Amino acid sequence: MFTGIITDVGEVIGREGGRFAIRSGYDAEGIALGASIACDGCCLSVVALRPDGHGSVFTVDVSNETLSKTTLDSWQAGRPVNLERALKAGDELGGHIVSGHVDGVAQIVDMRPDGESVRVRLELPRHLAPYVAAKGSVALDGTSLTVNEVAGLRFGINLIPVTLTQTTWGRKKPGDEVNVEIDLFARYVARIMEFRV
Repeated sequence: MFTGIITDVGEVIGREGGRFAIRSGYDAEGIALGASIACDGCCLSVVALRPDGHGSVFTVDVSNETLSKTTLDSWQAGRPVNLERALKAGDELGGHIVSGHVDGVAQIVDMRPDGESVRVRLELPRHLAPYVAAKGSVALDGTSLTVNEVAGLRFGINLIPVTLTQTTWGRKKPGDEVNVEIDLFARYVARIMEFRV
């Protein structure tokens, strides 16, 4: 379980098929084999680990299912990646409850400055659009964000300066694709509504 509060921006440094090596600022001594790390919002298990300067390089295996439902199939060496360690008992829940199970991919339609912030409009796949609501939560590339407005398949978010500088969002541009995890509660409410008598 995660919160959508990014704690490091790592870098993909190698790929062989579905196996990725990611450099991070996380201390290798604090990561166990099998630990879960959200990488651009995808909960992945560490299968190998080594110290690297002031941080570490960890390796993850990615299934064909994950490659088909996320942006990970396009990842190559040099790509920056939002990272978040799994919650521990007693940790602050600063964003919203995020499982690390990506539902699909959205595309950035446009980005425009709004004071010190940046407003971003994205387009969802049709099957995910009903789960995104104004003033609700959504995780995009692992980042917990509040939905400003919704119109059909499109919705808007606002990125404050700290999000732009402490995550990969400051490097995004129109046309880029991002991983989407819909709000956990929206998912369960929709499922319950399917079975209303």
